[in-house]
Amino acid sequence: MALSNTELRYYDSNVLRLPADKRKEYHAQVDRLITELCKSVRDKTEIKITKVVKAGSFAKYTILRKTASDPVDVDVVFYITGRDVTKETLDSLSATIYDLLIKIYPTKSVEDFEIQRKAATVKFVGSGLSVDIVPVIEDATRAGYGWQYDIHDGSKVQTCAPCQIQFVRDRKNQDGDFRTLVRMAKKWRNYAEIKPLKSFAIELIMAHVLATQGKAGSVEQRFRNFLLYIAQSGLKDQISFPENTAPFGSFSDPVVILDPVYSLNNVTSRISEAERKEIVAAAQEAWETANFASAENDKGVWKELFGPGFKVED
Repeated sequence: MALSNTELRYYDSNVLRLPADKRKEYHAQVDRLITELCKSVRDKTEIKITKVVKAGSFAKYTILRKTASDPVDVDVVFYITGRDVTKETLDSLSATIYDLLIKIYPTKSVEDFEIQRKAATVKFVGSGLSVDIVPVIEDATRAGYGWQYDIHDGSKVQTCAPCQIQFVRDRKNQDGDFRTLVRMAKKWRNYAEIKPLKSFAIELIMAHVLATQGKAGSVEQRFRNFLLYIAQSGLKDQISFPENTAPFGSFSDPVVILDPVYSLNNVTSRISEAERKEIVAAAQEAWETANFASAENDKGVWKELFGPGFKVED
């Protein structure tokens, strides 16, 4: 017998979802960082911050609560002016922010800060929260849009943090269990250690499954449909959405999922052919395990997908 919606919603609410008190704590910690960083930028640089947006899984409400295998991070997008988008790179922007962070937190060791691919990261040891500071050069012609840079290859892509948040909100409005399904998929990904499959890609694949298969069926059935889609398609079909507008990019990457806010950006461009095969094989195995668990009515087998913390009742 399959798991009921009530059981899986219990698992989501009591095990997967970030609790309200922790969300409030993280909001306060991030707000203090934003205030101090904005003040330092204003006082010590010629950069002008026009808008700050909390983004990523935290803002989309698809984030998992913190565990040993599930880190908690918040993306904070700083929209800035005073920099030339044709000449700037993330190297200089992140270096500026990095220096300011060191001055804001003089008691923290340098190792607490990292320059990552698209952001400077602050790690707070007490709460375990990581905050990615994402500088975006504002596009004055399009509200919410701007240019985000890649520190390794120097490329830039257009992004719209509010639009990406709205994308998930729209799917949540279509399907009340959408975020639950995304969190279940992320938990499976984390427990199976499928690192090439990023959270944004999971959200987009789940949105594609919703668009093509609808919201009929139980939560369990639809999670198995997500796994089955990956296994059967091999992630070889290009995925796009109604939000995508011209111009469209032409891609030869093993996996192609268009960014809903910028059709020239392939969200999964860094997935190699070997990694595609790894993801597909893991999804196939997980689908078989989920089918067996459902047919045998064995809740213990579900722990093979979600880990020992899986529970569907008190």
